Amino acid sequence: MKIGTIESKTVVIPIDNIDTDQIIPARFLKTTSMEGLGDNLFLDWRYLADGSPNPDFPLNKPAAKGAQILVAGANFGCGSSREHAPWALTQGGFKAIISTSFADIFKGNALKNGLLPIVMPPDIHAELLKWPGITLKIDLAAQTVTLAGGRTVEFPIDPFAKHCLVEGVDELGYMIKQEPAIAAYEAKRADSVNTLA
Repeated sequence: MKIGTIESKTVVIPIDNIDTDQIIPARFLKTTSMEGLGDNLFLDWRYLADGSPNPDFPLNKPAAKGAQILVAGANFGCGSSREHAPWALTQGGFKAIISTSFADIFKGNALKNGLLPIVMPPDIHAELLKWPGITLKIDLAAQTVTLAGGRTVEFPIDPFAKHCLVEGVDELGYMIKQEPAIAAYEAKRADSVNTLA
């Protein structure tokens, strides 16, 4: 799925060190499919012991419905390595996560699975934590987030990951797109080897 511009309200989970087992509990890792993982996103926080929705959890509040941008605390996605975490987030409707920092493995998995992790400066992040439900505009090509009031903040992203997200391809899809150039190179190489022989 291509990512160009994301314009959405935010939902805020102001907790540091949210690990992958909280994002998608380990008991749901038996599947190799993304389908249904969104239903189990933050499951142990979203529901009470009796199975009813926890009214205090941010994703259960009516204002969170349809939000595509999650603002979370520092060191988001720490813990064990599992692609199921970004799968659950994308299946839950999120296209971008904003934090001050991400665990490296989670960040890599997110970028490879169509989820945009955005690192914001601490002062901007602190503002976003205070104002859940505000509308932000993310422009991946420009690498900017436009805040309420029109202020624009730049964010860093790996150039190759950005290319893949903008084009809507994963690493394998990128290599497949290079097939004509690879075939041309191989043909030229074969000709030069035959000439030397």
